[in-house]
Amino acid sequence: MKNKKEVEIKEKNIKNDDYNAKQITVLEGLAPVRKRPAMYIGSTSSRGLHHMIWEVVDNGIDEAIGGYCNEIEIELLPKNQVRVSDNGRGIPVDIHKPTGKSALEVVMTKLHAGAKFERGVYRVSGGLHGVGVSVVNALSSYLRAEVKRNGKLWVQEYKRGVPLKKVKFTGSAKGSGTTVVFEADPEIFDKVEYDWKTIISHFRQQAYLTQGLKIKVFDRRESHSPKSYTFYFEGGISSFIRYLNRTNESKQNNIFYIKKEADKISCEIALQYVDDYKETVLGFANNIHTPEGGTHIVGFRTALTRCLNNYARDKQFLKEKDTNLGGDDVREGLTAIVSVRLVDPQFEGQTKAKLGNNEARSAVESVFTTAFKEFLEENPKDAEAIIGKCILSARARQAAKNARETILRKGVLDSLALPGKLADCSSREPEKSELYIVEGDSAGGSCKMGRDRNFQAILPLRGKVLNVERARLDKILANQELKSLVIALGTNIGEQFDISKLRYHKIIIMSDADSDGMHIRTLLLTFFYRYFPELIEEGHIYIARPPLYRLKAGKAVQYVYSDEEKDQLIVKLSGDKIVKSKAKKSAKKELTFGKETKGFKIKKIGIEEKSVKGGFALDENKEENSEKISGINIQRYKGLGEMNPEELFNTTMNPETRILKKVEIQDITKTDEIFEILMGKEVETRKRFIQTHAKGVKNLDV
Repeated sequence: MKNKKEVEIKEKNIKNDDYNAKQITVLEGLAPVRKRPAMYIGSTSSRGLHHMIWEVVDNGIDEAIGGYCNEIEIELLPKNQVRVSDNGRGIPVDIHKPTGKSALEVVMTKLHAGAKFERGVYRVSGGLHGVGVSVVNALSSYLRAEVKRNGKLWVQEYKRGVPLKKVKFTGSAKGSGTTVVFEADPEIFDKVEYDWKTIISHFRQQAYLTQGLKIKVFDRRESHSPKSYTFYFEGGISSFIRYLNRTNESKQNNIFYIKKEADKISCEIALQYVDDYKETVLGFANNIHTPEGGTHIVGFRTALTRCLNNYARDKQFLKEKDTNLGGDDVREGLTAIVSVRLVDPQFEGQTKAKLGNNEARSAVESVFTTAFKEFLEENPKDAEAIIGKCILSARARQAAKNARETILRKGVLDSLALPGKLADCSSREPEKSELYIVEGDSAGGSCKMGRDRNFQAILPLRGKVLNVERARLDKILANQELKSLVIALGTNIGEQFDISKLRYHKIIIMSDADSDGMHIRTLLLTFFYRYFPELIEEGHIYIARPPLYRLKAGKAVQYVYSDEEKDQLIVKLSGDKIVKSKAKKSAKKELTFGKETKGFKIKKIGIEEKSVKGGFALDENKEENSEKISGINIQRYKGLGEMNPEELFNTTMNPETRILKKVEIQDITKTDEIFEILMGKEVETRKRFIQTHAKGVKNLDV
């Protein structure tokens, strides 16, 4: 009898013999896009869905950059359809000789097909691989392309990328341009629902970046009342800078602006310093936002540091004994936009997050250095204010560095690297470890008793932590609660930050579902966003969602997370009508921060209810009236401390049953604005924000 090893080898050989040309699959046409959509649009979530609109509109913007288009319209239509039209030259419809098909059909159905590869047609273009509109076609259940050229209208329709008929002439038409109507395929996307604010924000940005282009956006969906925006900015990115800094106090009277070409690369740069601690530098290449920067941003930062140091030395702001200003010093409070346009942009990945052209760095350095030097000489008051802020930043940074070294190095020397209040987990594998940041000692105690000690660590925080939006690093490290958190994370902070030393790959904020809890959550999110953005970008920050109610009918116990879920469950358990709690009109109303992790909303917390046998019980300090439902006990949790350890683990900490929300940054401009409004020093802007959103608040805590 053959031994086991010989049998295994023979089986493997048989399998290897079966592996031949028959096993090689070639996906034709647009099939690869439908097979792996995330490779082309980033994801099949909301971000990828909106990227479909961006890809279609980019074709019109390329026409505008070339000087052939001055107006683009975007319409959100019923049944999740989107219509995009421009008054450019229109996609060619004549026969493409290599394929024998209309050029329109080739562009709409073939990857890597388009005029963007031909330099004589587009000098610069946002489309890198020429896959934009064809990818949209592949991922749409229906698409209709209309082209106006030479007084004629040509049309072709498609289903999931496949033409239904040939391109046909349908009649005469005035003007020229391209119109695309598409319906995203629900088989591809998690959810087909467009966000109006996301669309408005994106096209406002595009209008700033393209002087002379008018962008009109309409919302004509059935579930919304018709609304529209028109964006047109003569000032270009200077107007963009003014918009970004509208909630901040400026440190200079004049916005620096330059638009010039070097080495066949158009460089457009604007900047302004404000009375703030954060840096906002936005990079664009051919109107495409590069959130991870790239060579154009490296060139700008290098030139900025050099220019300010040279000016400070020349004007004796810095003496011989003084050290040079560092990159962080000159970028504190800086708002800048660097937009380049070049013939062959080399991006990292189809989502174009980072520019890689080395020539872009030298072009930006050259253009900016010359222009900014002249600006400083011609505007001495602005120059003095900028240098003064940079020197103050350098001194504060040195003080913060000394404080950080004193705190963190002392902790290591004393073998007290971890704070005493931290209940650490036994696992030493960061990818398996979780850190719960818990509000208060009471909740912390319940968490410590209920957790899984193998991989869950608990760090209770006492009270509300420091608002870091208006604080430098030295003040942050003097705060005992935040100092404990920094040490527990293990990454260090500021210049010494090292994400590879992160001790927990899941950092979970767990606070009460009341106004104080929401405030604490917002303070912690501000801390992570301003000082640990890499943790958010790498997907390490989460928000726990504890239940709001506990409903018990007989021996059955269920937990719900909102008033709506509670009402639905009551109907299910009792067969009665939905209970509607009534509050007196004179009751005091309180606005609190919302529960969303991708931004913040004004949130209202529901009426408080206690558990009694046979129905609702009224808090004696409240004035609400409530109907009783026989047989259902309802407990409204005021805080995490009200749950026993077993309840807390089963509802909020057990990986099998808990609900976690991952914190993501989808729009850095909007995120910056929200943090500035909610946590900044400008009271008036915060007041306007509350007044604007107050009417949309639900479940108000009264």
